[in-house]
Amino acid sequence: MSQQILNSLTQAQLKAERNNFRVGDGVRVHTKVREGDKERIQIFSGIVISHKGTGIQEAFTVRRIASGEGVERVFPVHSPNVVKIEVERKSVPMKARLHYLRKRLGKAATKVKEKAFSAEA
Repeated sequence: MSQQILNSLTQAQLKAERNNFRVGDGVRVHTKVREGDKERIQIFSGIVISHKGTGIQEAFTVRRIASGEGVERVFPVHSPNVVKIEVERKSVPMKARLHYLRKRLGKAATKVKEKAFSAEA
């Protein structure tokens, strides 16, 4: 019963439009960043290594290599600070979570078996 009440309260905060990205896809996440009294959009691009949760708690983790160092960020799907999620490339992962990419170095850290993908689709 309490779960139904929570779902009804959080229903208004869920984003209506859903991006169809999956684990293994290359994405660009546009987020709002506040610096003092100014606000700007910052882009974080990388590979989705995990997607977990449902409803308002739904989140995904994006990993990229910056200056030879692996950087991961966790983004809530329904956060008002996440403006847009663009899918750069589709992939066919062999697992539900791609934590094995953490051990890889260089170009191998960004290699996931790719699916044929066109920007128009």
